[in-house]
Amino acid sequence: MSDKNKGPVVQVKPLGFPWQTIDPFLFCVYHDDAYPKANGQMGPEASLAGRQIGQDFSRKDGWSMYHGDTVPGFPSHPHRGFETVTIVRKGLVDHSDSLGATARFGGGDVQWLTAGKGIVHSEMFPLLDAGAPNPLELFQIWLNLPARSKMAEPHFTMFWSDAIPRFASDDAKGGRTEVAVIAGRLGDAASGQDPIQPLAPPPDSWAAQADADVAIWTLKMTPGAQWTLPAATGEGTRRMLYFFKGAVAHIAGERVEGPAAVELRADAAVEIVNGNDETSEFMVLQGRPIAEPVAQYGPFVMNTQAEISQTMADYRRTQFGGWPWDDPAPVHDREAARFARHPGGHEEVPGA
Repeated sequence: MSDKNKGPVVQVKPLGFPWQTIDPFLFCVYHDDAYPKANGQMGPEASLAGRQIGQDFSRKDGWSMYHGDTVPGFPSHPHRGFETVTIVRKGLVDHSDSLGATARFGGGDVQWLTAGKGIVHSEMFPLLDAGAPNPLELFQIWLNLPARSKMAEPHFTMFWSDAIPRFASDDAKGGRTEVAVIAGRLGDAASGQDPIQPLAPPPDSWAAQADADVAIWTLKMTPGAQWTLPAATGEGTRRMLYFFKGAVAHIAGERVEGPAAVELRADAAVEIVNGNDETSEFMVLQGRPIAEPVAQYGPFVMNTQAEISQTMADYRRTQFGGWPWDDPAPVHDREAARFARHPGGHEEVPGA
C-alpha cells in the first residue's frame, strides 16, 4: 500500500469483491463467470450439487448461480434512492421490472436505471448456447442520488453498444489504448485529446448535473501501451482507477500489480504504462462527492435511518407497484434478440 498525497497516486489497495468506491459511488461489483454449455431451460448444463441454491456466490468451477435456482442471476428485488449502471461486456441480461418494462441486453450494452422512489426488478443471465460455453462478464455500479432526487420517478435508459462513444489512441511505440466513454466527457484542447461527448444520463441522475463531473470509462491497453489520463476539470472531483485485468502497470511512475484499486488525484493528468507481457484493462470512476449522509439497508439507500424505516414501511404497503410477471425470475425466449420495452409499451432495439 502507498500513501503519496503529494503525487498523483493517493493510495493503492487490493481489489476486493465488491470494489471499494468513493462518493458519489456506493459500490461496484464485477462478475466474470465461465458458465458451461446451456441446458434446455437456459441454465447451466451441469450439476448444481454442492451449491447453496438461492444464495450461491461460490464461484465453484468458475461460476455462481447467485440468487437464481434454474437460470443464474438475481430474481425480483427492490431498490430505492440510487441508480444502477449495468455494463454487460459478455453474455446477456434479461431485465423485468415493476413498471412493466422488460429488456434483453449484452455484448457491450449498458442499462442505466434510476430507482428513485422505488422499483422492483429482476436481472437474470440466460445461457443460450447449448453447444459451447456461455461466458458472462459485467459490471454493476451503484451511483448515489442526492436527497432532492431520491424520490424521483423511476426511469431506465439503454445505451446500446454501437451508440457508446469509443476511441483508440496509438502511441509512438505501437501500443494501443481503447477507451469506452459511458459517462463524462473525456478530453479537451488543453489535454491534446479531442473531446469525446458521452450519451446523456437519465434526467434525475447526479451525472446529469453539469458540475458533478461524473465519469465512467473503461480502458483496454495492449502490452507496453502508454496513455495519459487527462486531469478532471471539476472542483473537488475524486477519482478511482480500477486495474482489474493484467499483471503489472506503471501508474504515474509507480509500479502497480493487478488487480488493484488506485485512488488518484483527479486534478492531475496521469500517465499509465502497461506492462510488456499482456493486455491490461482498467475502469475509471470519478465524480464530485454528493457529500450527504448515507443510510443504507440492503437495497435501500437514503440519508437517514428514519427514511430507511419509511422506505421499508412503503415497500411492505405498496411493493413499489407490485410484480406484474408470473415468475420472480422471468427470462425471454431463447431466440429473442436484444431489445428494450419501456413502461407504456415503447420498444427500442439496437441500431434503430
